[in-house]
Amino acid sequence: MRLFTHNMLSSNIKGVANGFPLRIEAEQVLEKQVDFNPDFLRNLFPKLEWKALVDGARALGYAELPEAADSSMLESEEFLRKFHHALLELYLEEGALTCPETGRKFPVNKGIPNMLLHEDEGPWFGSRSAQMRPSILEMTFSSFKQETSLQLPGSLGSQMLVRITGKQ
Repeated sequence: MRLFTHNMLSSNIKGVANGFPLRIEAEQVLEKQVDFNPDFLRNLFPKLEWKALVDGARALGYAELPEAADSSMLESEEFLRKFHHALLELYLEEGALTCPETGRKFPVNKGIPNMLLHEDEGPWFGSRSAQMRPSILEMTFSSFKQETSLQLPGSLGSQMLVRITGKQ
């Protein structure tokens, strides 16, 4: 996982007000060469959270980025190369991302962060005894001539309604 990706991820655990930035716990870090593109970096710079990038780079063992940066620094090739290296060439292969509010760890295996939530963590779930609205999934298939509805058991005792509608 590159720091470019890390800069976009946040914890979506139910009740978490501030799940960004996720803290990085690195077990294995790789460096992967990427072609240098200064225009890409200049366009991306205003969209990034700089402090999160700096903290992430330090967690991966790279301390060459300045604490603060502004758009005037984008004229310096030296700055752009350091920015490029941190953002695109440092790669978290194994480790974890930790929610800053809850301490929940999301594992990173083979460079892929697993951000899936447990049933009780998701914003779409209440307690197990809570009433839930049925989920509706609509699909259209040209081979069906009439509407067919099926009710399938969903998670936590809710029902999922599948409606298959044919185009005529």
